[in-house]
Amino acid sequence: MSQFELKDEQNHPRTEMPEFTRMVEQSLSRRRFLGGAAALGAVAFFSASPLSRTMAAATGCSPLLGFEAVPTSTADTFVVPPGYKAERLISWGDPLFSNVAEFINGGGNTAAAQAGQFGDNNDGMSFFPVDDNTAILAINNEYCNYELMFPHQGKNMGEEDVKCAQAAHGVSVLTLKKQADGWRFEKDGKFNRRIDANTPMAISGPARGHDLLKTQADPKGELALGTFNNCANGMTPWGTYLTCEENVHGYFGTSGQAEITPAQARYGIGAEDAGWQWHKFDERFDLAKHPNEANRFGWVVEIDPRDPASTPIKRTALGRFKHENAELVIDNDGHVVVYLGDDERGEHLYRFVSEGKYNPSDIAANRELLDKGTLYVARFNAASEGELKGKGDWLELTFGKNGLTPENGFSSQAEVLIHARLAATQVGATTMDRPEWVAAHPTEPMVFCTLTNNKNRGVKDNQPVDGPNPRAENHYGQILRWQPANGNHTDAGFDWDLFLLAGNPTVHNDGLYAGSANINADNMFNSPDGIGFDQAGRLWIQTDGNYSNEGDFAGQGNNQMLCADPGTGEVRRFLTGPIACEITGLAFSPDQKNLFVGVQHPGEELAGSHFPLGGDSTPRSSVMIITREDGGIIGA
Repeated sequence: MSQFELKDEQNHPRTEMPEFTRMVEQSLSRRRFLGGAAALGAVAFFSASPLSRTMAAATGCSPLLGFEAVPTSTADTFVVPPGYKAERLISWGDPLFSNVAEFINGGGNTAAAQAGQFGDNNDGMSFFPVDDNTAILAINNEYCNYELMFPHQGKNMGEEDVKCAQAAHGVSVLTLKKQADGWRFEKDGKFNRRIDANTPMAISGPARGHDLLKTQADPKGELALGTFNNCANGMTPWGTYLTCEENVHGYFGTSGQAEITPAQARYGIGAEDAGWQWHKFDERFDLAKHPNEANRFGWVVEIDPRDPASTPIKRTALGRFKHENAELVIDNDGHVVVYLGDDERGEHLYRFVSEGKYNPSDIAANRELLDKGTLYVARFNAASEGELKGKGDWLELTFGKNGLTPENGFSSQAEVLIHARLAATQVGATTMDRPEWVAAHPTEPMVFCTLTNNKNRGVKDNQPVDGPNPRAENHYGQILRWQPANGNHTDAGFDWDLFLLAGNPTVHNDGLYAGSANINADNMFNSPDGIGFDQAGRLWIQTDGNYSNEGDFAGQGNNQMLCADPGTGEVRRFLTGPIACEITGLAFSPDQKNLFVGVQHPGEELAGSHFPLGGDSTPRSSVMIITREDGGIIGA
């Protein structure tokens, strides 16, 4: 196989496999909005109300869903449908290299060991094929659970403990090899790498070098240390991985006196951290000493998974907020469009449009596409009061436009991006019920976003019950769908509706809290979070919700993964996870015969799980591989 000779940001030669570029480009090209009959079919269904879904959803005759639904579960197991099998690929603490110590049951791993072990609380992930027998799996490691990581359960933290926790965050890059029994992790594989809270990272884009990004350690504002609270992800057709920094605010605090600015407060930054205690032992997290350090987090980071020596890059043109994922599509005219959710109650949904166009023949140039472009934020309007559909538009977040001026606190485009939340409020964006993952349909003109929940809806003055957020104190969540005007991702307008309202029809007999018509006693769930499409157009839905199995959540059991047919509206439960876990992260092999799924924080808060190894073992976040026993396509 031929190779392109490329160089990274440090002018070091590296290789790029054109086969990967071809495969990913094919996948992304399927996301371009189609004309003709396919588009007409999507438009016809798009006009249907989610409360009067088609008979196909009620009778279970979807042509896409070819598996037997599994029931809810409260057991400490990972359950898949009959005819499927699930195997553990890797778990928190498994060594990536032979010279790294094994995981210590009960806690007590050293920071040095954790730096070479698979990170904790795996989340979003992407599969990168290399050749027929080799692949790369890049996986986020969002955070860690002190009650499971340390024998003292986080009650007696020291410097070594903080270093261990920092090493458990970030991203794990794994080499996979196809064996006779399927894909397996290769210890000492050539692509294996840990990226953590202390890994050097370049800052690029319009905010690079701005005063708000400068620190004593980095007076130029061009080189940050680390990434953490990496939630979901994205991938590019030029072969890179996008990891998204989410709840970074909780890692900063101070034991001294720090003046918290309104901008910091909008991002949740305050004198008290979220219990991580990093500022006590690593002074760059002390707001009183280094107030700008927090501005260097909350970005999308681009990583080259094929080059373990490459420097990750924080792409500031994509804006700073609590990123969930980065769903990248190539528009009809070649522009790169990235959809981005800000996962907090009352925050917003964003879109980035590149200035340049994607060129499959110039991979090096493509690597600059995420540095120049325009960031937008969404505004939704209901067709009429109480209707769950309507129109919307993308509001430009460019300095000097839409009130983003010095008079309103913005002196440059860099400040607009660093304070993207403030900019979104200034232009009048719609506050949303926690916008999480965004997924674009592979063949139809539709984009989906999970709105997980919002206890503040209808309670806070700036979060009215309206449009795509129709329930006060929403604890079930919904899935939003929109169709860009004229089938173009870059157009300013769109039509929207709600694909589903999660709910509990066994507790609420009718109304919005029972859920939409495609939700029933056999498929109900709460708090949709991760979503993604396979090549056939099945929408996979993962949950991160209330697993108490009582009250409003009675009968919903542990968190789960479901599969939906966007054409009929039918939703069917595909798997259930162990005690106290979140199901998050999904990736398919190109042949669609292997599905990689993440199980995050089983047994959190000492809930009693011993997944995945059983016995008296420490519960450990893990990546599972799901296959069909007959070797067929997942879900078909």
